[in-house]
Amino acid sequence: MTIEWGRIRHLLKLGCFAALIVLTADMILGWGTFYDGVPGLPPMWARFLLVSDGRIIASAILGLIGIPLECLCWFAVYRMIKPFSEKDAHDYRAGIIGCLAFGGCGVHVPCCMAAFLLKRFYELNPDAVVNNMKPFLIWFLLPAAVIFLVFFMFAAVVQIRAIAKGNTPLPKWCWIFNILIGIPWIILMRIIGDYPITNALAAAWISIGNLWMMGGLLVITKGKEES
Repeated sequence: MTIEWGRIRHLLKLGCFAALIVLTADMILGWGTFYDGVPGLPPMWARFLLVSDGRIIASAILGLIGIPLECLCWFAVYRMIKPFSEKDAHDYRAGIIGCLAFGGCGVHVPCCMAAFLLKRFYELNPDAVVNNMKPFLIWFLLPAAVIFLVFFMFAAVVQIRAIAKGNTPLPKWCWIFNILIGIPWIILMRIIGDYPITNALAAAWISIGNLWMMGGLLVITKGKEES
């Protein structure tokens, strides 16, 4: 049974770097407070009227690069599962492929497009902006987001299961280094309040979770040698 610790740790380090790229992308787009000054437009939507086109484009490009890189780096976990459980490894790989296919181009970039279109529609006709946005959100963003979340949750659950069952060389308690930490992170940010920093960090919940997962596993695998 061969565990390629050198390659695993390389992927974990690269994954931390990718998470920082996506964290930057999410915070650039998410920075700001809810905006109540637009009648008929939900405050969560209205805040994007105050986001510059440059920030939207920068977020889209950074996410387009960083999200696929994040997903590819999950193969560090796959490499730790495969020698112990072919089934868990196969399931985890399916989750990776799904997230890779739908994460960047399918969800993040269309989210940035939605913010961009919101501003254009508002400039053309403020009274019709919601009606103009709904078809885009329903038919172009929502389907990909739902599919992505299915694969995302599937990969996260498989990882927890594999580590907790001992189907990796890691201690079983290392299941805590899981990307789902991002969900309670959102709740925490919302509890703290409506501030630019909390809204930005809430928007970055997946990259926060990825940084927790990759960083934690990188620390745990320190000093590991090929075995």
